[in-house]
Amino acid sequence: MDLFDQADFDAFVTGLAGVTLVDQWESHVAKVGDKVFTLLHRGEDGANICVKVTEESFEILTSIEGIAQAPYFAKRKWVSITDRASLPPEDLVHYVKRSYDLVADGLTRKLKSELRIVPLT
Repeated sequence: MDLFDQADFDAFVTGLAGVTLVDQWESHVAKVGDKVFTLLHRGEDGANICVKVTEESFEILTSIEGIAQAPYFAKRKWVSITDRASLPPEDLVHYVKRSYDLVADGLTRKLKSELRIVPLT
């Protein structure tokens, strides 16, 4: 699976409960409830995926070439992972899923129930 490919990105994220896709900010944006958890941006200079991460993951990931603090996200715990980063595809899948979990965890119990989101254990 290549999450930098829009078809693979769409297939993966829509397999998660309560996810919608919209095109905004010149990107393909995945939301759970009404909250962004990841986005795919494809431009002339390549592609990048932005995800929410923990503080520890932020420190680790931003030390890797091709990964930096995500622009336009005011909070520090968002990273932008380029298609040139030396991050294995299975790790990218992990971080997109973890971003979903982090954002979904912040939704109300009622909304989680409506979206059929299973609570983190």
